[in-house]
Amino acid sequence: MKEYKLQGVSCANCAQEMEEEIKKLSHGENTELHFSSSKLRVEDGVDLNQVRRILKTDGASLIEDEGNSHRHGSNLRLFVILSSLIFGATFLLQGIAASFLLISMYVAAIVISGHQTFWKGLKNLVRLKFNIDTLMTIALIGAVSIGEWKEATLVAILFGLNEYLEGLGMEKARNSMEQLLKVAPKQATKIMEDGTEKVVAIEDLQEGDIVLVKAGEKIPSDGTVASGHSSVNEAAITGESLPVDKRPGEKLFGGSINNEGLLRVEITKAYGESSLAKILQLVEEAQERKTPTELFINRFAKYYTPLIMVIAGLVIVAPPLLFAASWAESFYQGLAVLIVGCPCALILSSPIAILSGITKNARNGILIKGGAFLEQLGKIESMAFDKTGTLTKGEPKVHAVQVYEEEKFFSVARAIERHSSHPIAAAILDYSLVQEADVLEPSSVDTIPGKGIRAEIEGQTYYVGSEQTLDHLDLAQELQGDIDRMKEVGYTLVLVSDEKAVLGMFGVADEVREESRTLMQRLHSLGIKHTIMLTGDHEKTAEKVAGEIGVSDVHAQLLPDQKVEKIEELKKKGRLAMIGDGINDAPALTMADLGIAMGKGTDSAIETADIVLMQDHLGKLPHAFRIAKRVNAIVKWNISIALGLKVFALLLTIPGWLTLWFAILADMGATILVTLISLTVLLMKE
Repeated sequence: MKEYKLQGVSCANCAQEMEEEIKKLSHGENTELHFSSSKLRVEDGVDLNQVRRILKTDGASLIEDEGNSHRHGSNLRLFVILSSLIFGATFLLQGIAASFLLISMYVAAIVISGHQTFWKGLKNLVRLKFNIDTLMTIALIGAVSIGEWKEATLVAILFGLNEYLEGLGMEKARNSMEQLLKVAPKQATKIMEDGTEKVVAIEDLQEGDIVLVKAGEKIPSDGTVASGHSSVNEAAITGESLPVDKRPGEKLFGGSINNEGLLRVEITKAYGESSLAKILQLVEEAQERKTPTELFINRFAKYYTPLIMVIAGLVIVAPPLLFAASWAESFYQGLAVLIVGCPCALILSSPIAILSGITKNARNGILIKGGAFLEQLGKIESMAFDKTGTLTKGEPKVHAVQVYEEEKFFSVARAIERHSSHPIAAAILDYSLVQEADVLEPSSVDTIPGKGIRAEIEGQTYYVGSEQTLDHLDLAQELQGDIDRMKEVGYTLVLVSDEKAVLGMFGVADEVREESRTLMQRLHSLGIKHTIMLTGDHEKTAEKVAGEIGVSDVHAQLLPDQKVEKIEELKKKGRLAMIGDGINDAPALTMADLGIAMGKGTDSAIETADIVLMQDHLGKLPHAFRIAKRVNAIVKWNISIALGLKVFALLLTIPGWLTLWFAILADMGATILVTLISLTVLLMKE
């Protein structure tokens, strides 16, 4: 399918109608017209001239030249300014010029500002299709027919201004998203097999290619540093502003900027599979996913416009028939009802705010896969967290040491753990006193499944592992007390012993992330009622971490299927989000009302999740929640403003106070307010 950018698409319903018309063309059945991103996707066989004709009927067009992409908005602004000047001139000529000249000037102003709306409205009337343009066209014809030239001109000018501002607001939100999507590099300098350099398109890069990235250039796709040393700005991916030092062997994100040194990068993923490509795809797809509120508003708007026409008809007919009111006055009031009933503000109450919220979060490295998930995030009452790798770093550290025989303890531990690939072995080898110990070489090393390691060193047998490696010893009461105390604190124990005695033990624990210590407090202050930690670790370890970070509830020793059962149980108490990073979290992420994955976690967790945090921490989660709550509040405010002003204006028809002037000002005021309030999301600070 081919993709084209559009201009002049400022109405969601109009976009839907144009899509339906294009689908009727030959080869057009798979057509997609996206209002939020203002893009059209059509099959190669579709007649573009026919497409242009359909778009033109609604004032839209294909952007053939990027330089003219704002021409539609500029033309509309020019029409509004020109017709306003003509309208202003009529006041200066009042009482001087002949009435024929003044009427000609009114007509000129109406035609210049309202011709597009008028023609669309006339076509709709012929087809018996009722929308905003139909309402405005009937109002214009009615005002002119009763000689209200000033009001008719004002209706045309202010509706034109309304359309311009409406398009400007949507364009502002779209441009913000466009800037986000421009982070993708277009080319890369590939080092060929003979050592020469060649500039290639990033789409042509394959896994294993070596590219050269100079200072200030973007890294074209995910890869690792083959040679060189530099600091890299990963803000486009993770939202983190501080540069990260990169050395040979370290991973790089495509779209990151090389700040200073010269890097040779080995590509590990073709661009289409890279983190950046997935991010941009998710962001684009997210724009078009409607929230439940948006879907309701769109359904409501279909019935709303005909309903307004019925009300306007009753306002025209009922007072003269029932109360002997003037037909002229009732007709005037009916026209005002048509104008004030325009659903522009109501239709715009949600999409600009939603698009702004998705864009703002994406700039912070938080990918929300659709407006529905943003809306859901703002309604979340409880959050469940996986422990390892989410609230903790997933990297065990030695936190406590108990030594009984210092001469042998550290050297034996170093000699044996060097032969293990277990993360806990790495933690022990990283301990400073172990690194300083004498280097011994075991003559044999055997694994004791589920217990630890047995080794022969200088003719003696030594054991390193859990309590179960001490089966050959009778433990003194004091030693057992030391073991129990360290377990009580929540440490995982690694004991070192020989055939006769325990030499000492290490207390190992996963390290809590720094931001986890304040995270729960921030979430609770924003309105999250319950924070829950789910883990497969034993209770003492879980309680130790929970005590440090301040979660509301802890559920330990859970297998993946038990996590899912626990999520089902917790969902019954209120809307629940699950945050995790591993393969074992994927089922729980799916089961929760909202799944949130750490971006540096496993692919399965990221694909399953509704929201992805591209940082390797949860520090930005409270801000994402705050944005979602703001967006939900703004949508509610917008709907209240849009409907409230209309109800107020309609009530003015009872005493006969509603004028065309007030009707158009109320409608335009509501649209401007809704647009400006929605765009404030982009200005939110952390």
